[in-house]
Amino acid sequence: MKKQFIGASLLLAALSGGQAAAQIHLVNPVPQQVERPSVQLIDAPQAWTVKVDAARSGSFAVKALEACGVKRADKAAFTLTLGVKGDKCVKKYGKHVPAKSQGYWLQITPQGAVIVGADEAGLFYGVQTLMASMAEGKLEVCTVSDWPDVAFRGTVEGFYGTPWSHKARLSQIEFYGRNKMNVYIYGPKDDPYHRDHWREAYPDAEAKRIQELNEHAKLWGVNFYWAIHPGIDIKWTPEDRDALMAKLEKMYNLGIRSFAVFFDDIWGEGTKADKQAELLNYVDDHFIATHKDVSPLIMCPTEYNRAWANDEKGYLRTLGTKMNKDVQIMWTGNTVVHCIDKESMEWINQRIDRKAYIWWNFPVSDFVRDHILLGPAYGNGLDIADDMSGFVSNPMEHAEASKISLYGIADYCWNMRAYDEKRDWEKGLQAVLPANKDALRTFALYNKDLGPNGHGFRREEGDELKPLTEKALAGDVKAVAELMQTCWALKMSADVLLGDKSNPELIRELRPWLLQAKNVAEYGNAVCLMNLIHRTDYADGVITFEGLYNQARSLQEQMYELENSNVRHALQPGIKVATKVLLPTANQLFTKAVDKYNAEKGTSLLNVAEYNPFKLTSDVTQLALLPVTVRGNDVNVSPALEVINWQNGGSLLIECDRDITFAGMDFNLGVPGVAKHFKLELYSGGQWKTVSLLHYSAEDPVIHTGNELGGMSASKLRLTNVSGGEQKVYFKHFKFVKQ
Repeated sequence: MKKQFIGASLLLAALSGGQAAAQIHLVNPVPQQVERPSVQLIDAPQAWTVKVDAARSGSFAVKALEACGVKRADKAAFTLTLGVKGDKCVKKYGKHVPAKSQGYWLQITPQGAVIVGADEAGLFYGVQTLMASMAEGKLEVCTVSDWPDVAFRGTVEGFYGTPWSHKARLSQIEFYGRNKMNVYIYGPKDDPYHRDHWREAYPDAEAKRIQELNEHAKLWGVNFYWAIHPGIDIKWTPEDRDALMAKLEKMYNLGIRSFAVFFDDIWGEGTKADKQAELLNYVDDHFIATHKDVSPLIMCPTEYNRAWANDEKGYLRTLGTKMNKDVQIMWTGNTVVHCIDKESMEWINQRIDRKAYIWWNFPVSDFVRDHILLGPAYGNGLDIADDMSGFVSNPMEHAEASKISLYGIADYCWNMRAYDEKRDWEKGLQAVLPANKDALRTFALYNKDLGPNGHGFRREEGDELKPLTEKALAGDVKAVAELMQTCWALKMSADVLLGDKSNPELIRELRPWLLQAKNVAEYGNAVCLMNLIHRTDYADGVITFEGLYNQARSLQEQMYELENSNVRHALQPGIKVATKVLLPTANQLFTKAVDKYNAEKGTSLLNVAEYNPFKLTSDVTQLALLPVTVRGNDVNVSPALEVINWQNGGSLLIECDRDITFAGMDFNLGVPGVAKHFKLELYSGGQWKTVSLLHYSAEDPVIHTGNELGGMSASKLRLTNVSGGEQKVYFKHFKFVKQ
């Protein structure tokens, strides 16, 4: 039979039919080329005879067989031959190996399999493909030629908030290896020895954990990059330069062989491009070049996106011309959170005179912590592989939940033109929770979008519901009944997941949103019944409109109370579910039903659908969408993450639904002595009254209020920049206490 060749773009179509094809379909990422003489399946062997050169037997690629559970036997019927091109045992197959870094050639026959890597990494990836393809107990007779489109692929733990646990990091590294991602950049903002105390050595316990992560990464073919963030307070002096070099040397002695230096989210002295270039050239020349076993240096610039780039001042061009060309420069796109396309890659590459190293801020949620992001990864160009030096995703602080999107990102970086986000989303759900994939899928449908946010980055959520919700809002009774069934499906999925024991860490991460999903679903069900209660087939004499109304109002308050309860994770400002289509539709149906009932019965039931006693507004763009949360008597505004450009006259306003009595207040703008530039006012007794502001010490960035605040009752508070000019500050903490 004539051989059938399947290119990457045709692979999925070829795999759609027949049991045999499903075996390669199990592999992630999608291989570049698959060749099969016919549709033929064989049983996965129970034992293997493994042939490998003695010098290769201790390599991480061969050890990966043990991690995958391969049982070796000297005289097993199925023989696996493996090596790197040039090894004696695979010499005759060398001509088949793709001439690509990290590439491999894999052939599976009824008698055995051969894997030949272009290098050690390629051999490891061939092993992963073979192991993944037999996950259902079968092997497919075929030949695979494969290689990655992007040389460096993985993640950067660069989010603000609670860093991943050590256990989560170990799990992430294993996940990367299985899905052919080869980079993990360790740079959590809240690791003090990465950022605030970058000059100091790690305590022994922390150092040992980093050593373990690095050794684990080696076993899974992952480059463990350790990042340092000196820009927050660096002095361009020989002393600080030497302190940086000493810290890198300490990390090298721990076994680290890949390094990054970050200058993001700072202002002032540390932002100077010529000084950054001078320092990194010194590091590159006197550390990277003198340690022959380390990876190329990566740096994250201060102007790391197009919206912040000042072409006239030439920061990026200075880096491009003055910094050594082998130093990789990270880039987030046209804004902080943005998808990447051909035009944006051409724009940045021209300025930095090298291929940008993409830092994609998805599925990170540190700026929308009240949402959890379980949707697919999409929106990046499929024609930009040759324009970048690397691509890393910044995930959520919820490590297990992040794997849903990361599954697709691994595929995107490996084989861009074959990338299908919908297929990978389904497979990612299966990979994360095979025991209850359908329930996870139903729940994830309502946890894709970020909601309104300062970066303007939104995701599809609920598009499949729009035809139904439009009919329901137009009064279609059948559509309302169908929408009610949709709400019940959401509730059932949440209940099923709350009882899942197969992935306890995932359920721990999802728990706040699972509980809120039950509230949303029950609220939607009650509201749908409110719109159906006038029909005799839905009215049984027990359920009344006003009973349903009271239930819906109670659920509105329960949603608010859950958002402000201790079920939240640390730093989480709220719990939002289904906010793009389902919940807004339920709110509109609530108002519509109440208005109709009031008109018919002459009643005056309140038709307001959302319960929230506090409202924040601001003409400071970066503050306008920050959530207000309550813990007991403490009312907090969630912190902002980047530098705030607070314009003269710009204000932050918080309105309460009633007068409250203030017991205290403090906030932290990250700059000592800045209190004199701001004016705090409370609206009390029909007029604005000024409250004095002060720092307890010259070095303390926390701003406190004068004694006159205590016992004052007011319904609004307003904080205004009255300095006469723009103030560059942080927004680390903002809290007032009510009696």
